[in-house]
Amino acid sequence: MTDPAPPLRRDAERNRQLLLRTAYELMATEGLDVSYEDIARAAGTGMGTMYRRFPDRQDLLNALFNDHIDTVIGFAEQAAQRDDAWAGLIWFLEQQLEIEARSRGVGELLRSRSQATAAVQRAHDRMTPLVAELIARAVRAGQLPAGATPADFAAVHVMVGSVMDASRGFAPQLWRRALTIALAGLRHADLSGDPPDETVIDHLYKEKK
Repeated sequence: MTDPAPPLRRDAERNRQLLLRTAYELMATEGLDVSYEDIARAAGTGMGTMYRRFPDRQDLLNALFNDHIDTVIGFAEQAAQRDDAWAGLIWFLEQQLEIEARSRGVGELLRSRSQATAAVQRAHDRMTPLVAELIARAVRAGQLPAGATPADFAAVHVMVGSVMDASRGFAPQLWRRALTIALAGLRHADLSGDPPDETVIDHLYKEKK
């Protein structure tokens, strides 16, 4: 077992967080193809600092992906505290999609199928039990059919996200209507057949081979 990496000095960690915030802000409007040069310039740091903190572009994308997953997990935990299980589940999905609507980069990160793939399995392992419990609460309350699974909600997320990506430039609120339609269909669907395998979630998000 390797020793954990030593913590960064305070100034080094400050620079890392500055670069992450700057990259997020630029990618929100321009997408994931923002250059290291543009990020360093906007952050007011040198290229040496950029490469010391994030030697490879995938290091930067993984850090952004992990931060996003931490935020979404916080949403799931808040949703679980709501008295109305279905309202909590809807709120949870809406909060995720609100972030993606505000940030082109986050949408690309989740749906490009070629980014942040090293973190997908870790995200799945953390998220699936939380989402499963949100679904189970709604099932117990009679608000969802008994066959509903986390994979069904992953499919809703991908479908609505695809509508968002396609309409971002001319109908930026269309995703909300798509979400309403998708959730109404899921809530009243006949899900009596065999449920999808849990690995479907990973395949929906990760890179095609």
